[in-house]
Amino acid sequence: MEDTESSMQPLAIEDDDNCTKDGTVDYRNKPANKKKTGNWKACPFILGNECCERLAYYGMSSNLFLYFTNQLNQHSVTASKNLSNWSGTCYVMPLLGAFLADAYLGRYWTIASFSIIYILGMTLLTLSATVPGLRPTCSKKDVCTATHTQTSVCFLALYLIALGTGGIKPCVSSYGADQFDDTDEAEKKHKSSFFNWFYFSINIGALIAASVLVWIQIHIGWGWGFGIPAVAMAIAVAFFFSGTRMYRYQKPGGSPLTRLCKVVVAALRNYRVVVPEDKSLLYETSNAKSVIVGSRKLDHTDELRFFDKAAVILQSDHKKDSIDPWRLCTVTQVEELKSIIRLLPIWATGIIFSTVYGQMGNLFLLQAEYMNSKLGSFDIPEASLGIFDTISVIFWVPVYDQILIPIARKFTGHKNGLTQLQRIGVGLFISIFAMISAAILEVVRLRIVQRHDLYNTKQVPISIFWQIPQYFIIGCAEVFTNIGQLEFFYEQAPDSMRSLCAALSLTTAALGSYVSSLLVTIVTDISTRNGKTGWIPDNLNRGHLHYFFWLLAVMSVMNLGAFIVVAKRYKYKRAVGTLR
Repeated sequence: MEDTESSMQPLAIEDDDNCTKDGTVDYRNKPANKKKTGNWKACPFILGNECCERLAYYGMSSNLFLYFTNQLNQHSVTASKNLSNWSGTCYVMPLLGAFLADAYLGRYWTIASFSIIYILGMTLLTLSATVPGLRPTCSKKDVCTATHTQTSVCFLALYLIALGTGGIKPCVSSYGADQFDDTDEAEKKHKSSFFNWFYFSINIGALIAASVLVWIQIHIGWGWGFGIPAVAMAIAVAFFFSGTRMYRYQKPGGSPLTRLCKVVVAALRNYRVVVPEDKSLLYETSNAKSVIVGSRKLDHTDELRFFDKAAVILQSDHKKDSIDPWRLCTVTQVEELKSIIRLLPIWATGIIFSTVYGQMGNLFLLQAEYMNSKLGSFDIPEASLGIFDTISVIFWVPVYDQILIPIARKFTGHKNGLTQLQRIGVGLFISIFAMISAAILEVVRLRIVQRHDLYNTKQVPISIFWQIPQYFIIGCAEVFTNIGQLEFFYEQAPDSMRSLCAALSLTTAALGSYVSSLLVTIVTDISTRNGKTGWIPDNLNRGHLHYFFWLLAVMSVMNLGAFIVVAKRYKYKRAVGTLR
């Protein structure tokens, strides 16, 4: 980028000669300029933005369950479902943001515009906890009532935040990976490492949120507890704009949904056509570039052959001056659709993992409320235990990146030690033990309740720190599964649909939250029949929370089995001109 350009104006790509094959800015003809942009030079701004944004998000959300129960006076089951539904929405909205990024705005402007909505939501949430008339009325600490209006304002703010996250979550990791040129061997080898350090930066922000901000919310007040995350979000936006001159930009490729529909319609219209054995006879542009803006050509694959009918050239196509895109599509367009369909079984196996992961901000907190939270004279906030998940991630990321990869590489011969799918599978296996650990702890806690007749005692004499193993195990599983998914969905997505596929991977978290909410509803309905207290009553000492954790452990085992089956059948994308 030339020094005369505004530092706040992203570069518009007008000269295709200065673009890489994946659509990002290429300075091959201007070596001095290429060295000034992209690669690790641009990453500190992106990583700093993500660190502060995650500090804001987790600082606001880590303790929401207790805010719902103590400040808004909601029952445990109601609070759990509301939290799951809101959290799920935070991971559904990225589909909207990703569509706008890939089709029209590009990742830069999508992140910038949705950040404003995010800040508005954070500001309104802070006001709902501080302004008289908007904040709940409390007779004493944690004994509060909230009117319908006060609750509505709180949830309006939360869902504005959910909308704001929709433009940030699917774009930031992809935008960071865009800074590395796939056709440059020296840059490509750093991309996998970028995803590790991207997730590392997320957890640095989460570490501060789970320790300092949770303590502030409990001991100083919710106004400060929500206000500081709002300031952190403003800092995140400043970080992002500061790197404008360093970034490489990618052209939006038009509506990906329209392109996918064209392939489906063309294939259906040609359903009687026989696909030729010689796949070179299928329609594709003759020049080196794809007809899809910002995308490389894709090699033909033999799977899902029905859709190849969309690329069969008919005699009537030769007689027309122009090609009807709803009747004839290129091989690359067909392979885009195939790539998305191939991703879906892998995507589906991430839902149960997200259900397990979501318990840290949900039922783990409920379990912690009925344990001894004292450390000497210091009272440990229940949500602060999440710090051990982030510590686990911060510990395992450099261990994986610097130690495990070189060791695994010696055995597998793979440049990254493990393939992306192998890495995801290891994480799914590890996550099973988090639920086993949580279930065993609850069994032990209930035995103490029974032995000492403590059914009406809020804090049972068993230390809250016995929850550390289940948090630490989930953190380890994250390093394998979540980072593996980030890289997998970026690499296997069509170039012009990377934001959308990142959003697709995030919807597993949404569905995981919804599955958790559905399971709680079903379990509560079944277990409370005939006047029984149920698995998750308001007084957990009379419940059976461990049954729920055992249920999730069994579902995780079944999910791992399904993942192994689909992973063995998966074939990685082959992009023309990509370094393997």
